[in-house]
Amino acid sequence: MCLRIFGSVPVWLRARSGGLIAIVLTVVGLGLLGPGLSNAAGRRGARDGGAAPQDGARPKRGATPPPNATLLTVDPRVTGNRISAGFLGLSFEYWAAANYAGKNPNAVDPVLVQLIRNLMPDGGGSLRIGGVTTDWTWYPVRGVARPGGVNYTLTTSRLEVLGELARAVGARLILGLNLEANNPAVPTAEERAMLKVIGRKNIQAFELGNEPELYSSFPWYYASDGSGVVGRPSGWDFSMFNQDYQRIAGALGPVPLAGPTVGALSWVDLSQFLASEPRISLVALHRYPTWGCFNSPSSDTYPTLGNLLSEFASGGLAESLAPFVAIAHAHHLTLRNDEMNSVSCGTANGVANVFGSALWSLDALFQMARVGVDGVNIHTAPTYPDRLFVAKKVHHVWRAAVEPEYYGLLMFAQAAPPGSRLVQISGASGDLRAWATRGADGAFRVLLINDDTTHAHTLAVRVPGARGPAAVERLEAPSVHATTGITLGGQTFGAETTTGALPTVAPVALAQRAGDYDVRMPAASAALLTVAASS
Repeated sequence: MCLRIFGSVPVWLRARSGGLIAIVLTVVGLGLLGPGLSNAAGRRGARDGGAAPQDGARPKRGATPPPNATLLTVDPRVTGNRISAGFLGLSFEYWAAANYAGKNPNAVDPVLVQLIRNLMPDGGGSLRIGGVTTDWTWYPVRGVARPGGVNYTLTTSRLEVLGELARAVGARLILGLNLEANNPAVPTAEERAMLKVIGRKNIQAFELGNEPELYSSFPWYYASDGSGVVGRPSGWDFSMFNQDYQRIAGALGPVPLAGPTVGALSWVDLSQFLASEPRISLVALHRYPTWGCFNSPSSDTYPTLGNLLSEFASGGLAESLAPFVAIAHAHHLTLRNDEMNSVSCGTANGVANVFGSALWSLDALFQMARVGVDGVNIHTAPTYPDRLFVAKKVHHVWRAAVEPEYYGLLMFAQAAPPGSRLVQISGASGDLRAWATRGADGAFRVLLINDDTTHAHTLAVRVPGARGPAAVERLEAPSVHATTGITLGGQTFGAETTTGALPTVAPVALAQRAGDYDVRMPAASAALLTVAASS
């Protein structure tokens, strides 16, 4: 939850809703998928794929795909970026982390732990704690009055919970430090407390400030007379920020820093920033595809389901980061989009909280990998419309309601296991999206997405050299607008889960037909095809 900027346009104040909505998600098809290179274009044209054999049916032999089928071909010779451990991470506001994990460091919410482990099964994950609350938070400093914009106080117990959560899920933390207070004593006290309580080995980097480009545009807090008080004066620009950053970062200890943590990419000169701050160990930026405030309903970035499922919201979003990836890598640094989700600024119910967001997340994450982004942290809080889950404790038992988008992230984690590499797959166009990876185990994983909301399509997937049956698992829902009835591999977390674990899914065997695997894709669905290692 932060002011968010897409391009040069500010996206402000993600509206907070107090209601908690439990969403029943049924997931069809959990598969081991990996990242791939896709040649798919836009996603808006509706096409009728016609009839097709059901998964597992023994097809007739022949040299051509079935009638009306779209042929997709995997080319193992053309490879792309590698998916590293920890590519998919999560991002929490400070208060949300406490809400999700609980108050007792000796009894961190086990359902939350399992839900995170599902997305990071091999450990090495990334948890970013901050967002807009980065600059609303402090650790009390003797002799220093609480800054006007601070409304959340870190305590030893709250920091202990963060440390225990990181250890429980095998992740390292990116921790926000308050820059907007403009007092080096504030982030210094936070840093020292975090190092002492959480421990250096559990901290990947400290993130100084959050979206500083907005410090002079929107109130940091409101005075007693109701007037807004901004964190920086009029005329605040990147050059002034760069000087501020150096001054305040200079008061910190010799710790790794993540930055510049901006959402308005046109506001920052990344090369200058990295040249002036040698302690940056991680380039951190923010990207959201749609936003609600100060935005015309006719805009491509207005939160509608059509806009969210457009090429602009996935491939276009990734392309906006490509130049910054090149700069970061030239400095031998990794780049994380460490705050991303479907909608910023506004409630966007019917967009962020429906099954369409799961389909968007699958494509958007692969697009980020395609352009070389080294990791993505999906931002969530229990009152946000694009939350991944909500948690509560009833009679000493933790429960969680899992939201639609989480299922998309779960399928991505299976499609892109650590160490897998993107492989080219050609033939997809219009509303059909296709990604392929080859894992460290030699298996090909092909992710298929049908964004056509009204028509099924038949796909013939060709994997040269593959022999024998494949396994297919599906992600489905009653419609792209569904908030319940979603299934992954035919399984669901239900209205609530007390374990965080999805029931074991048995993949459906899929025979070859003349070297192809025929997959029928219902409207608004995804499927994961796993082809075992072969010659």
